[in-house]
Amino acid sequence: MKHLTVKKKISLIAKAALDKKAKDVILLDLRKLPSLCDYFLIAGGDSTTQIASIAENIEQKLLMHNCRPWHKEGTASALWLLLDYGDIVVHIFYKDTRSYYNLEKLWYDAPQKKLEPESNGKKKVKKRTRRKASATP
Repeated sequence: MKHLTVKKKISLIAKAALDKKAKDVILLDLRKLPSLCDYFLIAGGDSTTQIASIAENIEQKLLMHNCRPWHKEGTASALWLLLDYGDIVVHIFYKDTRSYYNLEKLWYDAPQKKLEPESNGKKKVKKRTRRKASATP
């Protein structure tokens, strides 16, 4: 099987997280900073169940491409799960834990990119309402 590029790995991780309704998915580019990896992908969840589900989905999607994490930290009941894929470290936080550790501020000099769900190509059409004709001429 072909080796995943970093760009493809980031895309798969982000999509897997967003598929499970991860909140505020941010990519930090650490390549120009002293760090053990090239990127942090940070995501949030509203419950420990959702956090575990996000991590499990990421692992499953990357495993389909024969890509396993080098290291994992945290448990299903944890408020912070970490998946280390070598060049990318994924942090999945419970909202209060995320604000407490505030990795985005800690790594403030790293370029940041907010990752959003991909649109399905369909544009939302605003419903038009008809104006009532006025009674006066």
